[in-house]
Amino acid sequence: MIDISIRKAGVEDVRTIHDMAEVVFRHTYADILSSEQMEYMMDWMYSLPNLEEQLAQGHVYHLAFLDGRPCGYVSVQADGSEPDGTDVYHLQKIYVLPSEQGKGIGQMLFDTALSYVRKQSDGRKARIELNVNRNNPSIGFYIHNGMRKLRQGDFHIGNGFYMNDFIMGLDIEA
Repeated sequence: MIDISIRKAGVEDVRTIHDMAEVVFRHTYADILSSEQMEYMMDWMYSLPNLEEQLAQGHVYHLAFLDGRPCGYVSVQADGSEPDGTDVYHLQKIYVLPSEQGKGIGQMLFDTALSYVRKQSDGRKARIELNVNRNNPSIGFYIHNGMRKLRQGDFHIGNGFYMNDFIMGLDIEA
């Protein structure tokens, strides 16, 4: 039997997140992004100082461990509220190492993100949203978990690069 556990990450875990991203982010986007955009995004999202800054800005990371070894991560950040009072949270990142995919770890991380949002919203209406590359096969995972495509856009991220994403969302029951 495999042993999967998840815990909240802290600043002491930024190296672990960075090291996993070196594998999983590159694997996920190898056929989607140019090598130049890959390097730009790796620095932008996963350099040690930028990870520390994300934590300071309210990104809440959770790490998954398989038999004691780090194997995935999820990051959620509060993103304000809608005029109707719905709290909005952004699922910033959710990745599982390629060698560990298909073991339910991604589902556990997704469920952890939903539980975190439920706890933070404390009975108020809430929605979790995420940007996902329009060519990313993980879209099916999100649809399977009840998310729907809300809109799409091409978002300039600097250096002439764009993220070509669907914005997906899921209303969270208290």
